[in-house]
Amino acid sequence: MDNTEFLKKAIEKARESVAQGGFPAGAIVVKDGKIIGEGISIGNKLNDPTSHGEMSAVRDACKNIASSDLNGSTLYASMEPCSMCHSASMWSGIQKIVFACSKVKVSPEYYGGTYKTVSLNETFNRPLEIVQQGELEEESLEVVKLWEATFL
Repeated sequence: MDNTEFLKKAIEKARESVAQGGFPAGAIVVKDGKIIGEGISIGNKLNDPTSHGEMSAVRDACKNIASSDLNGSTLYASMEPCSMCHSASMWSGIQKIVFACSKVKVSPEYYGGTYKTVSLNETFNRPLEIVQQGELEEESLEVVKLWEATFL
């Protein structure tokens, strides 16, 4: 699989999240070309505000490899990660984030404000490589629009 296929898998996880009544965000963690963690954003169902798709994928990956060290891994996210998910990625050792939908395409309410994650990244001791794969942005936005039509 390549970046596009992995990112499409993250968008599939976002669809799964919406189907379960969650937020339209999904993510996977990949290491050495293999998916080691998957996550959906159903914190509202779990009564856990930290259960975003990215956080769930990081937790799943750590559990699956029996380590909190995800060094060398890439996080693929349907939407640009919030500051919490971005920071958790750094703390876990993830080195790269690839996402589809930029946060500027959705309401600032979804991110708790208008902060710039790139500015946060620049302050890390180990900044992550951040890549938007814009050709999949519309596909991810379709999931966001479905969620908005269903739950807002």
